[in-house]
Amino acid sequence: MKPEYRQVAYGSRIIEFAVERRDRKTLEIAVEPDLRVVIAAPLKAPQKDIDAKVKKRAAWIIRQQTYFRQFLPRTPDRKFISGETHLYLGRQYRLKVRAGLVDRVRLFRGVIDVETVRPKTQEHIKELVQEWYRSRAKLKLQERLLANQDRFPLPDHFTPHALIVRKLSHRWGSMSPAGRLVLNTRLIEAPTDAIDYVITHELCHIRQPNHGPAFFKLLCEVMPDWEARKAKLERVMA
Repeated sequence: MKPEYRQVAYGSRIIEFAVERRDRKTLEIAVEPDLRVVIAAPLKAPQKDIDAKVKKRAAWIIRQQTYFRQFLPRTPDRKFISGETHLYLGRQYRLKVRAGLVDRVRLFRGVIDVETVRPKTQEHIKELVQEWYRSRAKLKLQERLLANQDRFPLPDHFTPHALIVRKLSHRWGSMSPAGRLVLNTRLIEAPTDAIDYVITHELCHIRQPNHGPAFFKLLCEVMPDWEARKAKLERVMA
């Protein structure tokens, strides 16, 4: 039996969870080390009872996720100096800063090569690298948007009215009621299959605005492995 995917609100937080129905008498909640929440439920347990149980244990679930989050790999603060590693499409690249006659950033021979007229000015190098990331994000995320629309039987019905790429504080993406898809610039650091998860998730909101059973049914149909992709996103981008 395939898992059912649900979510409940707890204050300002949203708790997403998978329900696995089994031949058992009691309901059990588990928080996995990758932060996933899995509910083992009796075969005929009413959904409202499962949701109520998750809400009742919400504080404990959040504490467990907070505990496991400390063991996920952390991206250190960046100094933008030669030898430092930076993520791009899920891979670590070393930064190479060198003096030059122009300001230019490019991927070259396995490194992020920064040529600059101000090689000793950290803030200037930071601005150059961040602008390169922004420009790459706009190109790559547009490319992945077109690729992920093809997951749907009628791609034209899942076309956002606009794509906006910008820095977001607490979200990887969103779909506005007007059909504007907003994606976090930092997604360019994530593996492509994790980027595809975020985009596909948001495209599903064109048809299903809320995270109800119909939303997760659609998401599972077009991306059966979405949960593994989501876990990779959280692990790599922690």
